[in-house]
Amino acid sequence: MKKHVMVAQSGGPTAAINASLAGVIRGVLETDAYDKIYGAVHGISGVLDENFLELSERAKQEPDFLDRLTLTPAMFLGSCRVKMPMPDEDQEIYDRIFATLEKMDIGAFFYIGGNDSMDTISKLAMVAEQRGSDIRFAGVPKTIDNDLVCTDHTPGYGSAAKYIATSMLEIAHDTYIYDLPCVTIVEIMGRDSGWLTAAAALARNEYNITPQLIYLPEVPFHRTTFLEDVRRELKRSKNVVVAVSEGIRDEHGVYISAKEAVADKFGHKQLSGVGKALENLVKKEIGTKVRSIELSILQRCAAHVTSAQDLKESGELGAFAVAETAKGRTGFMPILCRLSDEPYTYELRTVVLREIANKAKGVPGEWINVAGNDVTEEMLRYIRPLIQGETETEWKNGLPVYLSVAHLNHAGE
Repeated sequence: MKKHVMVAQSGGPTAAINASLAGVIRGVLETDAYDKIYGAVHGISGVLDENFLELSERAKQEPDFLDRLTLTPAMFLGSCRVKMPMPDEDQEIYDRIFATLEKMDIGAFFYIGGNDSMDTISKLAMVAEQRGSDIRFAGVPKTIDNDLVCTDHTPGYGSAAKYIATSMLEIAHDTYIYDLPCVTIVEIMGRDSGWLTAAAALARNEYNITPQLIYLPEVPFHRTTFLEDVRRELKRSKNVVVAVSEGIRDEHGVYISAKEAVADKFGHKQLSGVGKALENLVKKEIGTKVRSIELSILQRCAAHVTSAQDLKESGELGAFAVAETAKGRTGFMPILCRLSDEPYTYELRTVVLREIANKAKGVPGEWINVAGNDVTEEMLRYIRPLIQGETETEWKNGLPVYLSVAHLNHAGE
């Protein structure tokens, strides 16, 4: 008798994570290895609470379900921020999880997420091995931060990069209209790595030179040097646009922020205010007109400007993970391996989860210029293929049509 599949999503949302979910569902429907597909609502919390959606029947009954799911932003199954303990610290929580999976006759568990999600699924795979369980566990990558190791890039990054580059080009058009000196500082997500901020450089074209300055967390930030950079650029152009990562730090490792950063349960600093801090610095020291913009959560789930290539790869990775578990594989994550830039080609492989969990990949030093205030052409060659292609979204009453997520909006008792 065929076993069933469990799938869940976790971490921060992206414009492509539902494409990965659709890929998992398609992969299950196209194989003879499994029967039903259950989605755990709110990640591993949904498993603990036994809060599930039956996805296979819906996919069979609604012909457009998977296509619409692919184009729906954020997370159809919802997310959570649960830090799983080490197995030797708390066996009870793992007892509950495995009891539920066994009761539901689960043969494979897929967890779609980033660094912390890979830590969760890696621990589950470890426990399964210790207990001699035949349940197969696989992580499916996603994160706009693009900081997962071992893979060329992560699903979600291409769409976020496309949104950032598009927004920067629109900001350039906004700043060009006034014949007055002005500095615009754009704060972009990136606590420890500058992949997203680097994408701002894609906005440059035959008539637009902005952003003239780009600062990433990989390089220590010096306020004095920053002011010198801005003054120099103001002599060249009346409109100066600066792209800055939220996680830039000084030479002592202290965040450049308007207020003290607070750590979450994973130990990650919750940052905000670097744009405002630099705005105040420019206003005080240079005195020119200056404003700051924080893209904030808008860059995560801008489904109206997704990368078709990003959605395609996301779906392929989800389906590939299913195919690998059907072969008996467990404790792995599928990865993208780039073969060439022009033409852009890649292949799918796998890597064991313990090589991924709790590790992060930063922008290579050789892709940042010597002055530490811009990125190189090599960086842009890397990003360009990932933002290619547009999607065809259904519209109604002037707005895009997405799948309902009303099932996520129930208050607790």
